[in-house]
Amino acid sequence: MEHEHHHNHPGRGTSLPPVEHRGTGTASVHKHDTGHDMYDKHAGHHTEDFLKRFWICLTLTLPVLLLSHMIQQWIGFELKFYGDRYILLALSSIIYFYGGWPFLIGLVREIKGKAIGMMTLVAIAISVAYIYSVGVVFGLQGMDFFWELATLIDIMLLGHWLEMRSQMAASRALESLVALLPSKVHVERAGEVQDIELKDLKTNDIILIKPGEKVAADGIVLEGNSYVNESMLTGESTPVKKGKDAKLIGGAVNGDGALKVKVTGTGSDSYLSKVITMVQSAQNAKSNTQNLADKVAKWLTIISILVGVTTFIYWYNTQNDLYFALERLVTVMVTACPHALGVAIPLVVAISTTKAAVSGLLIRNRTAFEQSRNLTTIIFDKTGTLTKGMHEVQKIISLSDKYPVDEILQYAAAAQQNSEHYLAQGMLRKLKEQNLSLWKSENFEYQQGIGVSATINGKHVIVGGPNHYKQLGKTIPKIPEKVDQKTETVSFILIDDETVGIITLADAIRESAAHSIHALKEMGIRSFLLTGDNENIAKSVAEQLNMDGYFANVLPHQKQEKLKEFQDRGEIVAMTGDGVNDAPALAQADVGIAIGSGTDVAAETADIILVNSDPKDVAQMIAFGKATYRKMIQNLFWAVGYNVIAIPLAAGVLYPYFVLSPAMGAILMSLSTVIVALNAQLLKKSFSRNISLLI
Repeated sequence: MEHEHHHNHPGRGTSLPPVEHRGTGTASVHKHDTGHDMYDKHAGHHTEDFLKRFWICLTLTLPVLLLSHMIQQWIGFELKFYGDRYILLALSSIIYFYGGWPFLIGLVREIKGKAIGMMTLVAIAISVAYIYSVGVVFGLQGMDFFWELATLIDIMLLGHWLEMRSQMAASRALESLVALLPSKVHVERAGEVQDIELKDLKTNDIILIKPGEKVAADGIVLEGNSYVNESMLTGESTPVKKGKDAKLIGGAVNGDGALKVKVTGTGSDSYLSKVITMVQSAQNAKSNTQNLADKVAKWLTIISILVGVTTFIYWYNTQNDLYFALERLVTVMVTACPHALGVAIPLVVAISTTKAAVSGLLIRNRTAFEQSRNLTTIIFDKTGTLTKGMHEVQKIISLSDKYPVDEILQYAAAAQQNSEHYLAQGMLRKLKEQNLSLWKSENFEYQQGIGVSATINGKHVIVGGPNHYKQLGKTIPKIPEKVDQKTETVSFILIDDETVGIITLADAIRESAAHSIHALKEMGIRSFLLTGDNENIAKSVAEQLNMDGYFANVLPHQKQEKLKEFQDRGEIVAMTGDGVNDAPALAQADVGIAIGSGTDVAAETADIILVNSDPKDVAQMIAFGKATYRKMIQNLFWAVGYNVIAIPLAAGVLYPYFVLSPAMGAILMSLSTVIVALNAQLLKKSFSRNISLLI
């Protein structure tokens, strides 16, 4: 018999993780309970804190503007009274210490962490403006910066709130995943059904899932039939039929049938836990592009401080005007804040990873995901990847007048019923499909590569391939011409040493396989088949799918060597396989793509896991990888390009024809951050467009 494929994915053992939201200068973790620690409002609190500070400071800014002499001159009115400057100082001090507090704290953290950045720039800018203005109140010659300080802090608070809200929105997909689980579960214990809290559910418990309810945990169906909607977990748009022995994923929505289910995974062992862990790991991991953005932001901060100091020295020496020189320094500092750079890559990462996860693409290695845009060759394992991995009966041929076709199938299925081989499973499925009875089997024996034997109805039955005859030194019976030996696997049925029939099986090619190969060709990517099957089957599948080539009779340990040969020729190679037999090849590949299967998502050597086991997702993943990288580069270009233009204007290169005020610099800086955030959000539309093009 053919080589048997096993899909034994490693177990899962991480607890359902907290979800971290990264905002500038803040970090918080959401927890969830009901067996998983329910999300608290910590990150939301930080985000709303910026908004609260913004509204309070904006309210105080109005009297600051009215009391500022420069604003009065512009508008053409005068509001002077005894002590007005001290009221102005008091209001501005509240704005500086209350509104500026997150930035001052951020400055201390960045200095302690030896990683000066945007918080340092903002804190220096507002502190210089405030200290100089306090000096003016107490006798220093010049004009105060109070109104600029107030409007600057208002704009910075609003900009930070917008940035943090965008990042929270990107991670909301994870929160929605956790929210998929119900709070109560119907459990059958001691013959009675009782409702318990989800956190009290244990592995091996028997639960009842009523029509329309959410599936509480991963499990195997014991009784009942229903269609289950798994789209929010695997991206599979159509409900999946579930019957006895079918696997269920916690969080899916049951259809109109009732199911009795044995729990196989709760909390830390669940599919949901694994998905959230993977998504978080991918979001937190730094890719090459993100490292580049960090370096640019670091250098931009250093350059900004140097340019700011140089600008101050230049204008003070040439104009002998401390106020104007300080104004240029503050404007440079504020304008150069690398906020857009800070959000440019992390936001794209968060959106791409979560959007991919809820569509059945789990990204474990972000660098490999980015590398997918450069792929030149993809090597596919055959069984379970391009084919369904389920051999179905094609023909049943009787070679004896004593045994009709139905009895041949019954004898074969009865002999195979204790075997887990995929050919045996195919015969048993055919028996069930034909509504034929399964006879009792005794004295079962299995010989690897030869076949099985058993006693059925007092007769000695053997089901085997050509190797059975070779072992005995006998001639292999002639196979009828109607059997396509290129694609069909032949099993002979012998009863009491007489060959009485032939059953052929074939592994059907997935409907989407040809479309996927065509999509890859459109991208300029070559595809090759790598299989342990014989030359005829490999050639037939490769030709049907119009692939660029194939490798047959390849043992699992030889697959890695085949990949090395491609890489030695300068090819950038992806390997698509089942994650276990293909583990060495997946590890060797530039991009390892593991085929998941339902709840089997723990392919430890893979960079990317396709939950739906659909080859269409390979092309989809590459297209989305390209779109993600494109968005990263667009955001980097905008963030850096903005500073190239804005910093010279802030330094006063067009003075006296044009002078950029500190408030206008802050507006431009915040605007660039908002534009970068909006551009990242467009990735969602790009993802949907890629799917529609590939379906």
